[in-house]
Amino acid sequence: MSFYSHTLSRVAPSPTVAVTQLARDLAAEGRDVIGLGAGEPDFDTPDNIKSAAIAAIHAGKTKYTAPDGIPELKAAICAKFRRENGLEYSPAQVSVSTGGKQVLFNALLATLNPGDEVVIPAPYWVSYPDIVRIGGAEPVVVPAGLETGFKLTPEALEAAITPRTKWFIFNSPSNPTGAGYSRAELKALTDVLMRHPQVWVLTDDIYEHLAYDGFTFCTPAEVEPRLYDRTLTVNGVSKAYAMTGWRIGYAAGPEPLIAAMRKVQSQSTTNPCSISQWAAVEALEGPQDFLAERAEAFRRRRDLVVAALNDTPHLSCPTPEGAFYVYPSCAGAIGKTSAAGTHIGDDETFARALLEEEGVAVVFGAAFGLSPHFRISYATSDEALTQACERIRRFCAGLK
Repeated sequence: MSFYSHTLSRVAPSPTVAVTQLARDLAAEGRDVIGLGAGEPDFDTPDNIKSAAIAAIHAGKTKYTAPDGIPELKAAICAKFRRENGLEYSPAQVSVSTGGKQVLFNALLATLNPGDEVVIPAPYWVSYPDIVRIGGAEPVVVPAGLETGFKLTPEALEAAITPRTKWFIFNSPSNPTGAGYSRAELKALTDVLMRHPQVWVLTDDIYEHLAYDGFTFCTPAEVEPRLYDRTLTVNGVSKAYAMTGWRIGYAAGPEPLIAAMRKVQSQSTTNPCSISQWAAVEALEGPQDFLAERAEAFRRRRDLVVAALNDTPHLSCPTPEGAFYVYPSCAGAIGKTSAAGTHIGDDETFARALLEEEGVAVVFGAAFGLSPHFRISYATSDEALTQACERIRRFCAGLK
């Protein structure tokens, strides 16, 4: 009899975390490695946010807080949803957690039962299916490939929903593809959901402020107000405010669901870091002008990477609407052999050989549920991206 739980056998470690750590380990050994696996901005947390955290420390705001957030942060989150999304929430409808991942974990653990299903478009963020499995339910993965711009069609969503479907997980702009749904595209999906009142919507809006070329972000409860009572709108400060290590995510939704999530959190982390919460208040209430400046830097990097990859043999790369990822196809490389003699049988082999032979760390597409692709995070310097793209081109040019 195994010592470990049956649940543990249903999940896998995060591939994105694993790739990032492998790149760090190789660099520590003296290898020249360019890591393009981490999903975090390379920009620093703004000084006013740091100062707010330091002030909180000096003011002694270092004790336990309410399990799901201080009143000041909940008020700032309500104001953010009202200001930016046209959504009205009360503080009792808001939950603050130790990162966006815990928000998802709390919501799914509080609501899922064996036999339940959760519809997840692929490519997906690597943690969605495994958190569903930890909750005892089954992920129903629906491919949304290059032919649809990595966007789920309403027909595919309709076909995936069954009487057992409890949640639909939605992410726009997307990790790993950067694909963003227009208002019309999202309305087509919400029209399907209106026909299935048993299905709740979990929308991951963490890349809201990273949108390019005139793309306008929108969120399901904003597009279809009749879904308000069965939508959990998730966001956080990690990406837009360069606060990944501060670990603050938040969500707003129906009060009974938020109360159930609070119960789960009270028995896990109790409360998010008090200092990080005060920093997040300043992030949401302080100056926002830098968001557009940083988004412009990311757009420039996106264009650099897309152009370079589309000029690389055996690769093709669409131009995403947002986030800081590209998801190129390496279908042209499958079946070939690298200069060092590695047979490229799939995207995982491609990514491994690229790291071993050229020192560029990317995440293989199978980790996100759709092959043959790989994900590049362009949240790093122009110099690093230029050098990495040159190495990728050299690797692909050497394939025979």
